[in-house]
Amino acid sequence: MDAPLIGVTGRRWSAARLGTSVPEAMSGLVVDVHFADYAGSIAAAGGIPVQLTRDAPVADLLDRLDGLVLSGGADVEPARYGAAPEPDLGEVEPDRDAWELDLLETARSLAMPVLGVCRGLQLINVAHGGTLRQHVDLADGAGHPQWHVDGRVATHGVTTVAGTELRGLVGTTLQVNSLHHQVIEAVGADLVVSAYATDDVVEGFETNDGRILAVQWHPELLAKPDPTFAWIVASSRRYLAQHRLSGR
Repeated sequence: MDAPLIGVTGRRWSAARLGTSVPEAMSGLVVDVHFADYAGSIAAAGGIPVQLTRDAPVADLLDRLDGLVLSGGADVEPARYGAAPEPDLGEVEPDRDAWELDLLETARSLAMPVLGVCRGLQLINVAHGGTLRQHVDLADGAGHPQWHVDGRVATHGVTTVAGTELRGLVGTTLQVNSLHHQVIEAVGADLVVSAYATDDVVEGFETNDGRILAVQWHPELLAKPDPTFAWIVASSRRYLAQHRLSGR
């Protein structure tokens, strides 16, 4: 069977943020930024990664894809969940919020599988009417965030919830990394919590229709192939097979 095409979102920065690696004459341009480990994790699990651009209609992009990964990055703008910015809010990227929410809504309308990673989990929660706690400190509990530790190193424990897809993928407990300073506050409608940290912070959720899986940690930085990326590839392969039969 053909390998599924899986789109991965990224950030859009001024080229000046890249510093001296960009000639001054090009510093006013914009660049799309994609961490290669997302693509590497999709490829290791048997999929074909596609790093997405914002310079195409969302519907046309998704018409050519079989799955979607919402990647990590900046904080979700608090206005999206009815809150005012707090002092410890990090960088926000409203244009990215709008783009990814459009991608998510369209993917859901197509019954396309979606994997959310870190910010991706938070964005999905907001899209479902949930809210976020805008900042947690390392001293607050299970160790969020641990930006002083290499992200490829697992730093704290997570326990999965019995009966969930995530429990079947990764087992009862696992060690994960921690590169986030925001956490889920109120869980959005129709989202089933699938994992907690030791301080009861939500570390994963999914939907009963089996088309969304999201985790708060960064599995793309851990051992490859990671079970969550195996899930998005397997789910996308089923999506591809169904749409081939329907004449896509």
